[in-house]
Amino acid sequence: MSEAAANSKEKNEIEVSKTILPENKKYESESLNYQINIPDWLLKDIHNFEKSNKENDENQNLIVKAFKLAYKAHDGQFRASGEPYIIHPVAVANLLKEIGASSSVIAAGLLHDVVEDTGIDLSEIETNFGLEVKILVEGVTKLGGIHFNNRTEAQAENLRKMFLAMASDIRVVLVKLADRLHNMRTIEWLNDEKKLRIARETREIYAPLANRLGINRFKWELEDLAFKFLEPKEYLDLKDQIAVKRSDREKRLKVTLNLMKENLISAGLKNFEITGRPKHLYGIWSKMERQQKHFHEIYDVAALRIIVDNSDSCYRALAVVHDTFKPIPGRFKDYIGLPKPNGYQSLHTSVIGRHRPIEVQIRTTSMHQIAEYGIAAHWQYKEGGSPAKSNAERFNWLRQLVEWQQEGNERDHNDYLASIKEDLFDEEVFVITPKGDVVGLRKGSTAIDFAYRIHSEVGNHCNGIRINEKLSPLSTALQNGDFIEILTSNNSTPSLDWLNFVVTPTAKNRIRQWYKKSHRDETIKRGRDLLEKEVGKNGFEALLSSEAMKKVANRCNLKTTEDLLASLGFGGLTLHQVLNRLREEIKLQTEDVKNDSDSEIAKSLKSNNNLSTNQPNTAAKSPISGIEGLDYRIGKCCSPLPGEDIIGTVSLGNHGITIHREDCENVIPIPIERRLPVGWNQDNKTGDNKFPIQLRIEVIDRVGVLKDILMRLSDKGINVSDANVKTAYGKPAIINLCVGLESYNQLHKTIEQIKSMADVLDIARVGQS
Repeated sequence: MSEAAANSKEKNEIEVSKTILPENKKYESESLNYQINIPDWLLKDIHNFEKSNKENDENQNLIVKAFKLAYKAHDGQFRASGEPYIIHPVAVANLLKEIGASSSVIAAGLLHDVVEDTGIDLSEIETNFGLEVKILVEGVTKLGGIHFNNRTEAQAENLRKMFLAMASDIRVVLVKLADRLHNMRTIEWLNDEKKLRIARETREIYAPLANRLGINRFKWELEDLAFKFLEPKEYLDLKDQIAVKRSDREKRLKVTLNLMKENLISAGLKNFEITGRPKHLYGIWSKMERQQKHFHEIYDVAALRIIVDNSDSCYRALAVVHDTFKPIPGRFKDYIGLPKPNGYQSLHTSVIGRHRPIEVQIRTTSMHQIAEYGIAAHWQYKEGGSPAKSNAERFNWLRQLVEWQQEGNERDHNDYLASIKEDLFDEEVFVITPKGDVVGLRKGSTAIDFAYRIHSEVGNHCNGIRINEKLSPLSTALQNGDFIEILTSNNSTPSLDWLNFVVTPTAKNRIRQWYKKSHRDETIKRGRDLLEKEVGKNGFEALLSSEAMKKVANRCNLKTTEDLLASLGFGGLTLHQVLNRLREEIKLQTEDVKNDSDSEIAKSLKSNNNLSTNQPNTAAKSPISGIEGLDYRIGKCCSPLPGEDIIGTVSLGNHGITIHREDCENVIPIPIERRLPVGWNQDNKTGDNKFPIQLRIEVIDRVGVLKDILMRLSDKGINVSDANVKTAYGKPAIINLCVGLESYNQLHKTIEQIKSMADVLDIARVGQS
């Protein structure tokens, strides 16, 4: 153990009494001139800790110790906003305190960044705070010191690590969600590219994750914050529309509340609470988008919530609501009798109110706690975090994610991310197993999708299905409330024809993986032949067994050289990817090779020009890395720019590789085996390449407006290769421009510069997915 670790206990001791200022609740830096606000509860813990001569209860001691260590470790560090970094872990701890997390979880919230951002290691965390806190901190610490080929790979690996940690202690995700929520609250200080990337990841992964765990308290705010940065115009428009009619809505709601309260009391219900609740902005906007409606057509902008003391009172309150107002057919849902997979329980109904339709939710106090705080509301998670201890079926999706990554599929980063997003998103179809369990699936799912959701072995050996006790085709789309029984046989195996009708990424990935494994010998031979043809037979066997080749396999997240050959043979890796990484490894071992000039590997290198480490670096000549030596073209459908995440797709015929943005809709139908991980070449000077981008500009129709825009672009050194104008009497003019840009950052600046012109009404990038 290092000297710092050995003396960690002494290092953790901070003279709190010298730095606390009780009158203004601030904490001063020991080395710099700044102060931070401390939440009342934490300030109280610190004072109690000192007054009791450090002999207060162990839980309180744990939180105070964690604060003191985090404070000292982060002293001198600052966030992008310019504020002292300690503000972030304190805010995370405060969010965890709000949802009732245990002392261990709050301590982990205070310490969650010290391993990643300071000199403190996990052994010191365990020494000072115990194994439980150490596991929680380790679960939310990003992988450091590891080289990733692109952002997709890094994102996949960090999520993989987090889900593995969640499988052993589900409370890891509470810290991660609180961390993400505070980061989203302060995201405006980051650059535009980073803001959009983090906001998109929040919407696609973390908000659905909060929903899966039933933590609506976090889910709603994460969705609204992502909405604010991903669709800023729509966000502000919707916010303004809601504000304009707020007073009228509140008056109507008050009348309805009073009427409902009187009728509930008359019906003999005494212990109840009735409130009006506004719906969050993203929920309203997504409904408008889904139903293609305008704001004034959405009636459940606000809703009533009735909280009673037991389940029986829920149904009695429902009867009162339906007696008071006319129910809307088809709008009643009983999530008490049939809870959602995340444990959510409530009665939902929509009725015709005094002026317009209104939504009503009815639940008990305990149901409300679970609806707001999810797993944090369950006492068993405060004493131990393993999902296996209680309600394990609620975490079936988590078990499957962990199983999948343990089946040897670490290299399929895009597949893994797609599977995560599919497994986290809201289910739209709920079916029932023979044991009476409810399973949520994506709309349009079939028996095969259901079988793989249960377990990969059930899917691999499925040979029939009974829907509502009737034999049905495997391709039958499942409906809400269907009773499903999967028939299996040890002799049955997956069919590649299933790929024509399954809809979930999980099922598609498992079918492809089975095919890879079942044809392993064939794919290994194909990969071997490809590599041998490229590097030559001389010294090939020595090359395969060399340390350099083993390291190439490890860098591709594969365990053995055979796995590498199989992936090469199946198309999971390209020949150029393997050769380029092999050259890099050989270059690192050049000195060893020189010292042993008679070795087989040395002879292979000397006789083979294809692996020469002295050949000119052609990668720097191309703006795209990962496809060296291959023909490629930039996809016109999405026109990606440096600074945006990209992916390559193998075109049919002799058209080479097409480069798309990762979120391009045209990538979705392309099979995984025809997708290549690529990235922008960081060694290539951005200014050496110009990429064509189509802009659509809506302007006030006047003489000279196009000239003014072109002059603005010319002043910024931006070339315009094509321009046309469409006009119509009494309407704005539409200008379509094709401009050559260097990066996404330049695109953003260009749009802002044109948007600032007085005659410009709107501007948008054309071809954006």
